[in-house]
Amino acid sequence: MGVKINEAWHSYLEEEFNKDYFKNLQTFVKNEYTSGRCYPPGGQIFAAFDHCPIDKVKVVIIGQDPYHGPGQANGLCFSVADGVPHPPSLVNIFKEVSENTGQPIPESGNLERWADQGVFLLNATLTVRAHQAGSHQGQGWEQFTDEVIRTISKECENVVFMLWGGFAKKKEKLIDRNKHLILKSGHPSPLSANRGYWFGNKHFAKANEYLKKVDKELIKW
Repeated sequence: MGVKINEAWHSYLEEEFNKDYFKNLQTFVKNEYTSGRCYPPGGQIFAAFDHCPIDKVKVVIIGQDPYHGPGQANGLCFSVADGVPHPPSLVNIFKEVSENTGQPIPESGNLERWADQGVFLLNATLTVRAHQAGSHQGQGWEQFTDEVIRTISKECENVVFMLWGGFAKKKEKLIDRNKHLILKSGHPSPLSANRGYWFGNKHFAKANEYLKKVDKELIKW
């Protein structure tokens, strides 16, 4: 069964698509989207891949679940569609970006502009049932996205991995730190950020410093 995903990614991940766990995952997701409301919209499940082909990846940011409120999730972690109010974590992300860059906080929380520059915005679980956080965890998405992280680590050079919070930090074992830069901090959610584990991490400035050092185009955060 075909998966509608960017062709450059498809060639690296085709083996995963043919495994039993992924076929079972496809069946589960189709049943969920048929029987109730799920996010993101079906055509945006693989938006992170479509906006950022593997040969363009410069930065990887790892989230956990898509937003589960109406109109929020657009297939990119921490991102929301144009016109949707910024969720609390994204508010704190933009505050740190502004501190790092001196630029004003943007009106739109749509991070497609980052993805199109080479920021791969990957949720560990790519779908969710409306109003039920974590409802599609444990169905195979994590196995798939772990393989995606391994693939980036193996096939790409000099990528910045931003691991925010305990969940994302567990992915460090999938990354070759001899080839890539790993940046770790607390999560940007208010609970973590307000305890001092997020603000001041300077990840966005550090990412661009590294990209400059390895002769890659900087990200316009």
